[in-house]
Amino acid sequence: MTLRTPAELADALPYLLGYRPDDSIVLVALHDREKRGRFGGRARLGIPAHAEDWPSASDELARGLVKGSERRGARPGSMVAYLCQEPRSGESGRDVMERLRPLAQLLRTACGRLDVPVIEALCISDGRFWTYTCPGQGCCPAEGTTMGLPGTSVLAAAATYAGLQVRGSLKDLTARFLPWESTAALGQEVALDTASMALVPRILGDDSRAAVAEETLALARRIRDRFAAAFAVSGTRPSDLRDDGLLDNDEAATLILGLQDRTTRDRAAQWMEGDEAAPALRLWRALSRRCVGPYREHAAAPLTLAGWVAWSMGDELEAREALAMALGADPDYLFARLLHQACNEGLDPESVRRCLRAQRTDRDTTDAGRPTDSGTSLPATVVTPSGSFEPGAPPSTSTTRRRKPRSTANGGSRTGRRGPGTRTARGSRPGSEVSPAGDRPRRSADRADGQTRGRSDNERHGSGEDG
Repeated sequence: MTLRTPAELADALPYLLGYRPDDSIVLVALHDREKRGRFGGRARLGIPAHAEDWPSASDELARGLVKGSERRGARPGSMVAYLCQEPRSGESGRDVMERLRPLAQLLRTACGRLDVPVIEALCISDGRFWTYTCPGQGCCPAEGTTMGLPGTSVLAAAATYAGLQVRGSLKDLTARFLPWESTAALGQEVALDTASMALVPRILGDDSRAAVAEETLALARRIRDRFAAAFAVSGTRPSDLRDDGLLDNDEAATLILGLQDRTTRDRAAQWMEGDEAAPALRLWRALSRRCVGPYREHAAAPLTLAGWVAWSMGDELEAREALAMALGADPDYLFARLLHQACNEGLDPESVRRCLRAQRTDRDTTDAGRPTDSGTSLPATVVTPSGSFEPGAPPSTSTTRRRKPRSTANGGSRTGRRGPGTRTARGSRPGSEVSPAGDRPRRSADRADGQTRGRSDNERHGSGEDG
């Protein structure tokens, strides 16, 4: 199918991404400088709230997409840029278009510096679109052009015939992973506090850590099988509500805390294919929603598991969003960083599956009483230049570290909780503090010595490059 007009390009965006972007900058690469270009890679970032961040965001997005395309052996010949944002209170769609006009120019300049011109730049807002490349000679209405009804265009019909699916908005997709903010969150937080008193000392103890891992995985299997046997419902929201009802607060708290152990998490990641994958993905989503209040940082583990299973099942869209959210919860979470990089670079998840299958086979051999030399944990794997995952240095035997509670001026422990995302002046996350319910575990020691602290081009602001 050939797209010739701005209206057709605007209508094509949800089908290019697989969802309807909101509050987003999107760049789409075009290959072949001839008039008949071919769509290539896509990249998305959230629109920064402050205009002073627009230049760096524009440079980052343009550079990330061009470099990603070059790694796949096809440098873009040109770009199409989209700015998607709904009006704020008191704004019109035209107001949004005018407010974002400097951002559109920054995108065009950033791409131009890379010798990749932007041939069309569109703003989509309030059911209308505007083009920033219009010469301003009355060819485009000032009030914008109305978007067609979803699913009524020729492109929509062709996409449906080809089996392409648009799964609502980006907000709908990420909402499946966001922590509860209803009154139910209080009960879940109390359960997490209570579970931390019982589990943290055992997780930190060398003699009891293995037992906690086995108990965590046994509980996870039972709930995974419970999800698999549940009645089917249609729609993502009803499905998530059903799953929430199948999971008790105490069960969720036990699993969230138990998965902070890296080895336990890696064993759970082995539920990645066959009949295990779909109910496991539902369980990891449900646990992500239970990481409420001061436990939001604990969501890195279930979010990474959800991203991994989604990628293993072929759903790169959900995988990218879940992994990006995991990195938002903890930018240094190595497993998420490796998977996010690999997914963005279009690697085959089979290389990761082979690692996990080998671990599962080795453990089965050990459990049967035969020794094995393998024990490499997946976060110790590295992405090789050839695009495969290979084992790196063996992980430390200590998967968690106790941090001493901070002291107040009078020598007592601080009982106040820090809010989610709080950082110290140096930019690192402060250590766990003592709550009225007791010590919370530091999340898994999922760091690599000497690992660069900087984040990849596509890990900030949004989901990064789409293949």
